[in-house]
Amino acid sequence: MTTAFVLSGGASLGSIQVGMAMALEDAEIRPDMVVGTSVGAINGAWIAGEKPARDLAEVWGQLHRRDLFPFTPIGGLRGILGRRDHFVSNRGLHKLLSRHVGFVNLEDARVPFTVIATDAQSGEQRSLSTGPAIPAIMASAALPGIFPPVQIDGRPLMDGGVVNNTPITQAIEAGATEVWVLSTGYSCALASVPSGAVAMALHSVALLVQQRLVLETRSREYPVPVHLIPPPCPITVPPTDFSQTTELVERGYSGTQQWLHNGRPHAMPLIPHQH
Repeated sequence: MTTAFVLSGGASLGSIQVGMAMALEDAEIRPDMVVGTSVGAINGAWIAGEKPARDLAEVWGQLHRRDLFPFTPIGGLRGILGRRDHFVSNRGLHKLLSRHVGFVNLEDARVPFTVIATDAQSGEQRSLSTGPAIPAIMASAALPGIFPPVQIDGRPLMDGGVVNNTPITQAIEAGATEVWVLSTGYSCALASVPSGAVAMALHSVALLVQQRLVLETRSREYPVPVHLIPPPCPITVPPTDFSQTTELVERGYSGTQQWLHNGRPHAMPLIPHQH
């Protein structure tokens, strides 16, 4: 049995994945490989390093939006005028990863680890499992237009969610015989549309990739068991809001615990809905 954890993107909603990972850890369900996209690549690096998920929850509990999205009016204006290809510096993300990623190269991870990125020129998927870890993770999390693309092997790479936000097939092709999907879900119960360009862009991307996940899981019959852990619902915060990460970790944990206790019933529909 080769067990894969697949972690999707979702910005601040990645805190939900931490709670899911805690519940799987308590149930002694551990991965033999980890595949992550965007924030799933960030969380995946921690899991692939075999660090306790509860320690990752502490890291998330200390995060603020300005740590990862240090927006400045001058930087935003330069982006609007076409003088740079992004609105927000990725220095905060680099600092976070430098503190917490416990291996230099992807192949050094204790559990085989792959991150998904997108070639910003060709639109092709890039699956990275060797080479420097931090640039690869930053590339996978380089939200288009928000963070700058990351140059790897002479190619500009950006957020893997553009081509494959929940890389289930990638894990199966790599040899997984059982897949656990840690999806962030999406902001399904906002009182109004997010304010601010960055927040609205992230919310739009979240809706787009959620639709793709629904279509993929509906249209495919996978050759191995795929366990799609149901994310919490409703979610009332946008993916740029880090003020409720502790609560989302707990909801991810308790919801996954209950789901496992009930025998892993079929996950609730992830299609867009109203409350």
